[in-house]
Amino acid sequence: MTNFLSREIKKGNILPCYFFYGQETFLAYQFVQELKESLISAEAENYNVERFNLEDNSWMEIIDVARTPSFFFSTWRIIVVKLAGGRKGALSSTEKSILKDYLASPSSHTVMIIIYPGKMKKGSTLFQFFSSFPPSQVFLKELKPLKKSSLSAWIDRELSLKGKAATSEAKTRLEELVGNDLRRISNELEKLVNFVGDKKIIELDDVNQVAGWVKSFVEWEIADSLEKGDFNKGLLILNNLFKEGTKPELLVGIISRFFRDLLLAKLWLRDRQKDRKGIFKEIKPNIQERFGQFYRDKYRLFFSLVDKLSLKDLNFFLNELSQIDWKIKSSDASAQVLLEGFLYNYCDHLARVTLAWKERG
Repeated sequence: MTNFLSREIKKGNILPCYFFYGQETFLAYQFVQELKESLISAEAENYNVERFNLEDNSWMEIIDVARTPSFFFSTWRIIVVKLAGGRKGALSSTEKSILKDYLASPSSHTVMIIIYPGKMKKGSTLFQFFSSFPPSQVFLKELKPLKKSSLSAWIDRELSLKGKAATSEAKTRLEELVGNDLRRISNELEKLVNFVGDKKIIELDDVNQVAGWVKSFVEWEIADSLEKGDFNKGLLILNNLFKEGTKPELLVGIISRFFRDLLLAKLWLRDRQKDRKGIFKEIKPNIQERFGQFYRDKYRLFFSLVDKLSLKDLNFFLNELSQIDWKIKSSDASAQVLLEGFLYNYCDHLARVTLAWKERG
C-alpha cells in the first residue's frame, strides 16, 4: 500500500520512529491506520496499538511500554504519541537521555509515531533533538495543508482505493464547499462513494447533491446571527466552523454576500425599481409566503436592517471585509481573530443604531 510518503509499507522498510508535525495531522493518523492494516491482525489490534498523550503520560512511561514485550510475540506494535498543551518544544535533559538510549537500540517490531499538531519552530529543543537523528532512525516530516494539485492528487488516491475517480469539476466543487481539511473531505468522499453506487466516476452533480448542503447550512447559520446582531451566537458559529476546518475565504464570501444583499435592497428601494415583496423574493427565493410566520419573521428582520443601516454603513462593512480578505491571503494574520473582531464591531454598531431608532419612536 503506497501512502502519502510515496512509499509502500513493507516490513523491511519500516523505521523505529516517525515524527510528524504541522497543521494537517490527518495524514499522520491516516499513516497509523495504514500501518495497522499492513502489520497487525484485527484480533491483535487492541493489544498492539497503544496511544499516549504527553499531557497525561511521561516519556519514561512511554519508553517503558515500548521496551515491554508484545502480548502477541509474533506481531508488530505501534505506539502513537500525541504532543499538545504545554509541551511546545520542551524536552528536559533526562527525557533526552531516555529517548536517545531507546532510539539507539529500539525494540524490534515496534514503531513509534510522534504527532505534534501545529507549527513548530525549527529552533525548538523538540525539533532540534529529533532532527539530530539519522534518517534510518527517525523520519521527520512537516504536514502542511494540501492545496490545488496536491489536494487533487490526494483525492484521486483516496478514491482509487475505493475503485472510484472524480472529474476535475467535481473535485474543485468539493474544495469550494468543504475547504481543504482532509478529515472533512474524507467524510464527504465516503458519502459520495455510497451515493454513486456502482458508478465509477463521481461528477459535479453528485457533489452538489451530497455535499451542497454544507455551504447552504453555513450560510444560513451566519446570516441568522448577523440578522439578529447576536454576537455570542456568531462567535460560537465561527469557532465551530474554524474547528471543523471551514475555509476562511468561504466565510468572508458568505458574510460579504449578506451585506451586498442589504445594499442591493437599499438601492432598489431608493431608486423605486422594486417593491419590498419583490425585493425579498429576489434575494431570499427559498423563503416563501406559504411558510407563514417564519416568512413574516424573516421578512421583518431583513427590512429592519435595510432601514436601520445607511448606505455609508453598508459600504463601510463591505470595505472592512475586503481588507480582511486581503490580510488573510497576504499575511499570517489569524482569520478567526479578524472575523471575530469584525463581528464584534458590527453587532456593537447595530445595537447602537437600534437603540437610536427606538428612542426616535
